[in-house]
Amino acid sequence: MNENQILDRLAQLEIETPSWGYGNSGTRFHVYPWPGAARDVRERITDAALVQTLTGCCPSIALHIPWDAVDDYAALARFAEEQGIRIGAINPNLFGDDDYRLGSICSPDPAVRRKAVDHCLECIEIAAEVGSTIISLWLADGTNYPGQDDLRERHARLLEGLEAVYEALPDGTRLLVEYKFFEPGFYSTDLPDWGTSALVCRRLGPKAQVLVDTGHHPQGTNVEQIVTLLLAEELLGGFHFNNRKYADDDLIVGAIDPFELFRIMFELARAGTDGIALMIDQSHNVEGKIDAMIQSVSNIQTAYAKALLVDRDRLGEAQRDGDVLGAHRVLIEAFETDVRPLLASLRERVGVDADPVEAFRRGGHAGRLARERGTTSVESAYERA
Repeated sequence: MNENQILDRLAQLEIETPSWGYGNSGTRFHVYPWPGAARDVRERITDAALVQTLTGCCPSIALHIPWDAVDDYAALARFAEEQGIRIGAINPNLFGDDDYRLGSICSPDPAVRRKAVDHCLECIEIAAEVGSTIISLWLADGTNYPGQDDLRERHARLLEGLEAVYEALPDGTRLLVEYKFFEPGFYSTDLPDWGTSALVCRRLGPKAQVLVDTGHHPQGTNVEQIVTLLLAEELLGGFHFNNRKYADDDLIVGAIDPFELFRIMFELARAGTDGIALMIDQSHNVEGKIDAMIQSVSNIQTAYAKALLVDRDRLGEAQRDGDVLGAHRVLIEAFETDVRPLLASLRERVGVDADPVEAFRRGGHAGRLARERGTTSVESAYERA
């Protein structure tokens, strides 16, 4: 591809940011309030709109229900539109209620299972009201001890509950099924890996696809191989981008292993990103909320730009010839390329600053938001919800 073709591909890249990334969050030990952090859903939308203004590639915001619950969702959608963005994926919360101690859709209690399914159905209605076409579902369901519950029965409950949710999906709306190999259950997780999610999606039908979270794998997992297999089976629905050092750390994407991010984006660049929802899922616990989000967006763009630079003809020739080192060097050559001038050209094309993080800091936005909102208390809007 020539430079103009690469710029065209980069200009088509859209990245959804999460409402929960703009408010106060923390570790299991403490929440550290950040001056100016968003306190409610409208402020979170406003912050996401600022990210869109500064980057030009983040036109939507994912919501988490009930964290972002309001009385009038049509009005909320209009508010987002007035800010210059749209509402994207709707994420049901099936882990933040005392009733879910033993699971939600997989709970041994039929009343709890019904409550969980009803909440998902409510989120489908919310999605319709705000114009969203994605329900993004992560279950915290699992067990802590052998014998705690019947694993086969839990799988049957999972399928029964998700089938009820799937049947309620309008045409054009997708259910993205996420997975996680552990936590909060430490013995078993009801959706522990991509294979289980893929089996479930196959069972449900074409409106169900797998959602890959880059932090939801055991150490050393070849995430890009998972990506390419799901692409081949037409089961890759989307991503929750973040990074981790140990487990599900929800760090800035590309902060720990930028080469992993590049390898993932190489597979996406090869297949094209049409129909694949690229979403960030991060909790900024000790850093600023908005500039950290912008840095994440920039890191994804950087990895994608490098992936588009891979000389596929040379790579294919080396692979066919069995030239192991030669093929590897083709990837390394692209990964080590400085793409900052290329991204500067992209940003000039879309009318944003060449360095969006610096533009945020130079623009005085952090100080303005701190003055307007103050330092929110440890009891964040999420905790109050």
